[in-house]
Amino acid sequence: MGIEKLHLEDALEDSPQTRSLLSVFEKDAMTLKKYTTGLHNCCQRIMKAQNELCAATQSLSQHLRDFEIQKFPLESDDSVLSSTLKQFSSYLDDVSSIQQVLSAQFSETMMYPLSRFLQADLEEVTTLCEMYQIASNEHDSAMNRYMRLPKKKESERQKSEYNEELYLMRKKFHQTSLHYYSSLNALQYKRKCSLLEPVMGYLHAQRAFFQMGQDAVGKKEIEDFLNNISTSVQGVQQELQTETKKTVELIDSLEQQSAHLYHAEPMVDMPYIPPNTTLTQKAGYLYVRRGKHFHVPGPIGKQLIATKWERCFFFTVGGNLMSQARDEVISTNTKKLAGSLVLDLNEPGVLAEPHESDDRRFVFQIVSPKNKRNVVLQAENEREKDEWICTLNNIVRESGYVKGKGGGPQAKPKERTSSSSSMSKPGSGSVSPDQASISSPEPRINPFDQSANEVLDTLDSAIDNSTFVESFVVRFLGSMEVTTDRGEKLVHETMRQIMAARAIHNVFKMTESRLVVSSEAMRLIDPATNTLRTTFALADISFWAAHPENTRLFGFITRTKPPGATNSTFSCHVFECNISAEEICQAIGTATKLAFQALMQRKLPPGVGKEKKAMEKIQQVKTREKNILLQNIQQLEDAPEDEEDSLHNLPLSPDGKYLVLTAADESEDGMESGDLSQPMEKLTVESMQQPISDSFDTEDVEPESEA
Repeated sequence: MGIEKLHLEDALEDSPQTRSLLSVFEKDAMTLKKYTTGLHNCCQRIMKAQNELCAATQSLSQHLRDFEIQKFPLESDDSVLSSTLKQFSSYLDDVSSIQQVLSAQFSETMMYPLSRFLQADLEEVTTLCEMYQIASNEHDSAMNRYMRLPKKKESERQKSEYNEELYLMRKKFHQTSLHYYSSLNALQYKRKCSLLEPVMGYLHAQRAFFQMGQDAVGKKEIEDFLNNISTSVQGVQQELQTETKKTVELIDSLEQQSAHLYHAEPMVDMPYIPPNTTLTQKAGYLYVRRGKHFHVPGPIGKQLIATKWERCFFFTVGGNLMSQARDEVISTNTKKLAGSLVLDLNEPGVLAEPHESDDRRFVFQIVSPKNKRNVVLQAENEREKDEWICTLNNIVRESGYVKGKGGGPQAKPKERTSSSSSMSKPGSGSVSPDQASISSPEPRINPFDQSANEVLDTLDSAIDNSTFVESFVVRFLGSMEVTTDRGEKLVHETMRQIMAARAIHNVFKMTESRLVVSSEAMRLIDPATNTLRTTFALADISFWAAHPENTRLFGFITRTKPPGATNSTFSCHVFECNISAEEICQAIGTATKLAFQALMQRKLPPGVGKEKKAMEKIQQVKTREKNILLQNIQQLEDAPEDEEDSLHNLPLSPDGKYLVLTAADESEDGMESGDLSQPMEKLTVESMQQPISDSFDTEDVEPESEA
């Protein structure tokens, strides 16, 4: 197996991957130093404690066995060094009972190589590590001062000074990094020599001094073993000399090749290097502008924006622009490259273009119309800026990254209400709280391949099935677990504790959402991406109340019963709104009332609703008949005196119960006389015989609780 090495070519770039690999070598060096120190202590114990020779030799033997359990990051489990040290420990077990040690021989053959390795090699690595950290910090400070230079012409002198300072600091950092990397690489070779030489010297001293140990250490097997180890050590030393020579030549070559990279802006006397406009992949450090919003208390509620520039490592992977902090390392579990998504370059309308900034040079921006956001970045010089712009636009044109779902024109998102608006639909059916409680409140988070249109379509279909919908803009303040599921004082006390905790910990940031209250459920939607954040089923909402003094605060209590649990847990969620909190509480009350009515209606026995409809229809017919009779009686009472005699002379039926009409009377009076000539019993029977199924399709049946 070859020896792992740090690539000196990556020293100047100082990428997060190089830093991650460097941390592995540093950890290996610290572990090696710890192990070598223990080995030195064991040998020193043999020097000082002749009376405890057996115990000391046994301790050394055991320490050699412990090499394979040290778990060096760069040492494999089946390495030759581990097996060799294990073989040495087996020989030391036989020698420890009969050997005596002379201090002089131990000092020359055992202690000297080990002490030299500790004091010269390992201490050198420690010193270079400190120098590397100092040079890195100085380079970062010089880079920050240089990048903050304004675009004004009167600052040319300051620009030259900062540019020269950056040149010196970057050169110092590069030289320190090269020496530090080469020392860590050489340590991998010295490890084998420095760990094997002390043990080999110890065995040589034992063979020379003790004749009585001939049977133990004078075997042919041990002699062949030592010869093989000596040959191996000499071979490693020769490899180290060859590698050292190559390293020196490579360092000189890299310094010459990287001379034009030390200056952020090329000097006038340097040759012009045009930007490469055909790249489709690029990586490097850029400064990104980030903004923070601060809310100023007051009646207007102003929003202040403060910008901050941060240096991050940007790279393109599969049509995505990624960013990564320098201290971010590769995940040990997934073995994937660390980093976060900045922008999906395959989205329609993405464009990289130069950007004019008031306080920075070499600034460009990436415009994404779909997400309605601009990513503002700053490069070191004009050439880097042009290469980044061309690379990003090349990726957009090629569209090399294909998502898991098939492409095609996406449906236009449906328009949604951005403020408080009612969308009640009296003719549509409602969803019961039992059905709404099936889905648990889970956030939908997938930054790499999430389609906002799909979320909108799902949400719209749910709203279309609701009889009542209202939307409000709210800001989440916090939530806390409570003991019971209701109580106005409990909600007010929870609001007080959450506001006090935010004030104590100086938490001023609030997440703005759109609260959609419907007869099906309560949903929180991200207003920027229109994605569903969480859902509260109406069946799980047990109580809600507004703040008695601050009219913009409200809270509600939800109950949750984990799977397998016997008792439910209760949580109080507190929000802030722009309008009166009483309006939101009234909307929640209306939604729960409609959901309860729909639930009760579905739980009625079959046929109960139709019978109730029929009875109402019969009652309406009887009321109409009664009104007609009363109107006719009133007309008779209001008739003139000269007409009363004619009324007494009207022809009646033999039983005096009905009025006999002639053909002329029938044509004049029409339906009114016909209706009056019918007895109440016949009217009742005929009204009951009228079909009533048609009325059920156009009129709603009210719940029994409302009746």
